[in-house]
Amino acid sequence: MNILVCIKQVPNTEELKVNPDAGTSNLDSIPRVVSSFDTYALETAVKMKDEDASVKVVVVTMGPDKAKEALKSCLSVGADKAYHVLDETFNELDSLATGYVLSLAVKEIEKREDAVFDLVLLGRSANDTDAGHVGPQLAEYLDYPQLTYAREVSVVDGKVRARRETEDGYVVADAVMPAVVTVTKTEYEPRYASVKSKMAANRAEIPVLSAADIGVDPASMNSPIKTVKTYVPERKTGGVKLEEESSEIAAERLTALLSDAGVI
Repeated sequence: MNILVCIKQVPNTEELKVNPDAGTSNLDSIPRVVSSFDTYALETAVKMKDEDASVKVVVVTMGPDKAKEALKSCLSVGADKAYHVLDETFNELDSLATGYVLSLAVKEIEKREDAVFDLVLLGRSANDTDAGHVGPQLAEYLDYPQLTYAREVSVVDGKVRARRETEDGYVVADAVMPAVVTVTKTEYEPRYASVKSKMAANRAEIPVLSAADIGVDPASMNSPIKTVKTYVPERKTGGVKLEEESSEIAAERLTALLSDAGVI
């Protein structure tokens, strides 16, 4: 079985600093890491590889040259190969254009690997946006069935099965393969890389795919969504701390305060 994991590389938020006066941050100076939900998608693929040695795991990302840092981290925890979609044409794409570019990249990688991907896995959303659009849009462009919000993924009788989160709990659903599955936080945590695997990943060659390589027309990449500014939300101070003898008394006190304020 062949699995492709689409990961988004994002600035390491632990090192992100915003200038509150200008409302901007210097993202170019911040190391790139794999977006958190994508680490669970990758772990899902690598776990399948652990259970079946014939499984091959390939990862792909779009982004600047610094994105190679994130791809090498994927190789260090068990991915077999990585591809980097890199072209100035792809700067500041919206989610619709991103899904389109990734769909073309999937087909080009399949040609280069001489294989069809049975599963395409992604995180349900990224650290820097909670839209969750790219996975479903990629499935639409590929014309593949999709399963979303998967907490657990397995292959049963030639179909992919996912335990999907819902507002009321979860449901179990199957889809024929090839399929696209977006993964949320799973019950198992992503693994850590060893020093030896990190060293091996740093030596790995990562093929680069340009717009020309995957057949993208640059004129079609004029995305309508642009980031105007970022800002730090205004800090709110004050508040009332309730320290009562019991939770029942605290609830009565809170109800009275909200009633007096006209909230309820």
